[in-house]
Amino acid sequence: MTAVGEEMHALVERLYPLCRSITGDGVRATLDIVGEYVPLQVHEVPTGTQVLDWTVPQEWNIRDAYIADSTGRRVVDFAASSLHVLGYSVPVSRTMPLSELRAHLHTLPDHPNWVPYRTSYYQPEWGFCLAQETLDGLPDGDYEVRVDSTLADGHLTYAEHVVPGQVADEVIVSCHTCHPSLANDNLAGIAVATFLARALAERAPYYTYRFIYAPGTIGAITWLARNAERVDRVKHGLVLACAGDAGRLTYKQSRRGDAEIDLVLRHVLTASERPHHINEFTPYGYDERQYCSPGFNLGVGSLSRTPYAGYPEYHTSADNPDFVSPEAMADTLAVCREAFTVLDRNRRYLNLSPYGEPQLGRRGLYDALGGRSDTKQAQMAMLWVLNLSDGEHSLLDVAERSGLPFDSVAGAADALHEAGLIKT
Repeated sequence: MTAVGEEMHALVERLYPLCRSITGDGVRATLDIVGEYVPLQVHEVPTGTQVLDWTVPQEWNIRDAYIADSTGRRVVDFAASSLHVLGYSVPVSRTMPLSELRAHLHTLPDHPNWVPYRTSYYQPEWGFCLAQETLDGLPDGDYEVRVDSTLADGHLTYAEHVVPGQVADEVIVSCHTCHPSLANDNLAGIAVATFLARALAERAPYYTYRFIYAPGTIGAITWLARNAERVDRVKHGLVLACAGDAGRLTYKQSRRGDAEIDLVLRHVLTASERPHHINEFTPYGYDERQYCSPGFNLGVGSLSRTPYAGYPEYHTSADNPDFVSPEAMADTLAVCREAFTVLDRNRRYLNLSPYGEPQLGRRGLYDALGGRSDTKQAQMAMLWVLNLSDGEHSLLDVAERSGLPFDSVAGAADALHEAGLIKT
């Protein structure tokens, strides 16, 4: 997993300098790079399009921005970091005293050398973000202020990648593409999603997996509005965010709380003995709240490491590529792979010989176990699968009730199905 972790970290570093927002060329440039790893279908939705209760906003693009002192020296420079500009800042070109400029400046007094991330998507405004220590060092006087941006009719851009499955029923994996230079939130999520898609393509998954790369909130809402007639295909889903920090894994359950994805993630995290948290659903956070809105109520949970706003570096310049690690991203990817393996293999079976225990030896099932180091475990798995194959219990139910590894239970089910003793 180390090599994969290093590749994911390299992708984070490559994407980090790009200025992303909910619309604009930064999103397109991001998707162009992701498209080098997995093929993407890119969608452009025009400004003014009604999407559920929202409207696709004007597109924002920025070329340059700075604050310069009386000598022309740039004391705040967008070229140094895309975080320095308030997201969606309208154009401005003025000279003003520091006393007037202060109303447009955002800092973090508790972390004086960090730059905050701030936006104003739906209120026309302009501003700059800077370190408190930089602000403290600015003398009174006049400053040249320039934001070379455009806010005009254009498009909202999102993309999809589909891994075909054996059935048309879908699992969606969603990550947000709207944050600028923030490595954990959410470049790590983009990287894990991308390498998860590649891993799934190497096998023949049961479900069809649809990966959604979209700006937060408005992007998920746009996807739901454009797919409302086929959303019933979505049987399970996972939002990936904050996937690369050193914290323990955190799974936030779907609104249902007992959706199959919830049961699978709880089982995988517990069985792996990884340190983890399981959190109840709340209607705040990332795009799980859109997929789980009451009209859709999809079985979509959210997997992260430290949850949003749960670490001091959140939405600051300290969330840089050094804050995320190849090991943490590889671990998040491994859990996703384990979870989707369970999800793909989880079935409900019906025992075709339910009256008494069928004679396994006559069918060569006991002989097939001979000499295995886990003979006793495999035998018990067969007995448990037979006993709970009543059309009501899934293989995950069997694993949970028996305390046996899911792989052993699924392997027993395969053998019993091949012997004609159970059917789906």
